[in-house]
Parts: sequence; C-alpha cells; structure tokens
Amino acid sequence: MLRVLGRTNMLAIFLKTLPFFGLIGLGYWAGRTRFFTEEATAYLTKFVFYFALSAMIFQFSANLDAREVFSWPFIFAYLWATALVYAIVTFVALWRGLTVAETAVEAQVGVIGNVGFLGLPMLAVLMGEAAVGPVVLVLAVDLLVFGSLIVILITGSREGRMSLGILATVGKGLVKNPMIMSMTAGFLCSSLSISIPGPVNEFLLILGAAATPGALFAIGASLASKSAERLSVAVWLSTSKLVLHPLAVAVAALVIFPVEPYAASVMIAAAALPVAGNVYIIAQHYGVAPQRVSAAILVSTAVSIVTVSLVIGWVSLPQ
Repeated sequence: MLRVLGRTNMLAIFLKTLPFFGLIGLGYWAGRTRFFTEEATAYLTKFVFYFALSAMIFQFSANLDAREVFSWPFIFAYLWATALVYAIVTFVALWRGLTVAETAVEAQVGVIGNVGFLGLPMLAVLMGEAAVGPVVLVLAVDLLVFGSLIVILITGSREGRMSLGILATVGKGLVKNPMIMSMTAGFLCSSLSISIPGPVNEFLLILGAAATPGALFAIGASLASKSAERLSVAVWLSTSKLVLHPLAVAVAALVIFPVEPYAASVMIAAAALPVAGNVYIIAQHYGVAPQRVSAAILVSTAVSIVTVSLVIGWVSLPQ
C-alpha cells in the first residue's frame, strides 16, 4: 500500500514540476534558435536578479518571523553536510592534479544549487509557502559562506597569500549582491515590525510575480549557449550535486543534527537542485574552467527533471 502511495505521490510531484522545467525548455528553445540572443538573455537575467527576484525575496522575508525561521540546528546540518561534500569534491580534484583555483570552482559546482532562480519559486509552489523560510536560510548559507569561500580561494591562490584586499573584495561582493541585500532588508522590516504600505506591497507583488517565469526562461536561454564538453567531469560533478549533496543533507538533518521534519524536507529538496548559474559567472569572471562549469550546469539541469521530482516526492511522503 505504501509503495503504491509513494509511486502515486512521486508521479504527482513529477507532473507538478513539469511546467517549471517546461519554462526552462521554452527558454532553451528561444536561445537555441537565436530568437532570444545572448545579449537579450543577459538583460533578462539582470532584470530578474536585480528587480523581480529581489522584490520576491524582500516580500517573503518581510512577512517572515525571523525568530521562527532562524534555527541553529538547521544551519549546522546544512553547513556540515555541504562542507562534507565540498571536501570530497576538493579531495578528488586535488587527486587529479588540479590547481587550487580549479579545485575551488569544482567544489562550488558540487554543492551550490540553483536555489534563488529555481528553488525559491518552485519549492514555494510544490511544498507550500512555509517552505520559503528554510529556502531563504539555505540561500543565505550558500551566498555568505560558500560564495565568499570561492572568491577567497581563487584570489588567494593567485596572490599567494591572504590580504585585507581579498577580504574587502569579498565584502563588496556581498554588499552588492541584491539577494543578500533584499533578504537583509526584509528580515530587518520583519524584526522591527515595520508594516509595508498597501501600494508598496502591491508593487512588490506585481514585480515579484515576474521572478518565476522570468528566472526559469532565463535559465533555459542561458543553457542554450553552454556546451557539454568534458562530459566525464560534468557527470561526476552533477552526481555530487544531485546525489551526494542531498544524501549528506538528509543524514545531517535527520540523524546528526535533528531538524524539525518539515524544515528538513525542504532543506533536502533544496540540496537536490541542479548546479547554480552564478558559479559559471564566477568561473568566467576569473577565467577558471568556465566550460567545465557550463557542462555541469547543462547535465545537472537536464537530469534534475527526474531527480528533483524523486527527491521532493520522497520527502513529501507521509511520515
């Protein structure tokens, strides 16, 4: 009976995820046929990143109770599991003889999922609006800890030492990141009990509503310009992101640092997301293995059509 229920549940979840991946597919078609040029994709991505997604994150954060959302067991569980997989990918990369910069990029690919553009809008729909709090916490750890770490490792390896300049670069990057700023501003409004005026709230609703279709279309259009070179490495990194990462998070959240069941299920689902596009932006900016990252994003996104549905279906089963 449970087996039949599980299959039915996973099929239902799979059918619910199809529209999201359908939008990605539409964007891919538009990019592939050049109906949407790379320049157009870049501007759409910029609009989503700086305006639509920021409005969505701010509104979500402003309506959350920071004291209820914040959880040390949750943060420890996600951080421990992500650091473990990060270390595994790092070890494999060093064993293959890669440089520190290349190793940092591959480790980032192995653990950082598309939480902002794909996870936040999709999990809020599939798992309920209560999923927003845990997803925002996952996003915060990814950006603040691992987003800073990759810059420190790449820059430090090139300069041969740590310096205040490197830390200043990291600090500027965090301050300029609209996801972090909108999240911080939202939680600040929430903690100070600042109510958002009606017209402003409506404005944020309209602007934030563009985040889901815009982000998914932009993901697909950006994938059209990516190549699938070095498939063996891409498959390994995709396996790390889609299998090892959610598995490690499940062990950490359910066994080592027991997390409230619903929050744990959202964390595991977030960990199962494909490789984030911002890793490619970082790799391209520093000139470190951008094609390798590109291939991993392409492979992991294609495979995640099935794997994400399976993971969400599994964590959504009656306990």
